[in-house]
Amino acid sequence: MKIAVVYWSGTGNTEAMASLFAKAFKDNGNDVEVIQCSDFDLTRIPDFDGFAFGCPAMGNEELEDSEFAPMYDEVEPLLEGEKVILFGSYDWNDGEWMEIWGKRAEDAGLNVLETVIAKDYPDASAEAEIARAAALMA
Repeated sequence: MKIAVVYWSGTGNTEAMASLFAKAFKDNGNDVEVIQCSDFDLTRIPDFDGFAFGCPAMGNEELEDSEFAPMYDEVEPLLEGEKVILFGSYDWNDGEWMEIWGKRAEDAGLNVLETVIAKDYPDASAEAEIARAAALMA
């Protein structure tokens, strides 16, 4: 499979998660491209068999709204039935943004295999969750 790991990161925590996902996907024998969200749009969708989208919690438990959300709003309608993993980091609250995002994606018809969150920088527990989730993409 060829998998796109598309992310936005403000502090580097979600970028670290994107790197861990890329390594885990490669370890499972997949071809992987890590892409900053500003470099991804709907024309890239046919190039991939699966997607991992990463965005940290921002503001009041929401997706980053200047780069990530506009890109995601554009591509989500074209991802119906596609295998998707959602991931990101947070620093406050309890990760509610991921529950909201996951439900939104499922309601749009995406095949959400898993959601993975990390409190701040991904620790060993988050790294294990990433490896487990990446194995579901096969």
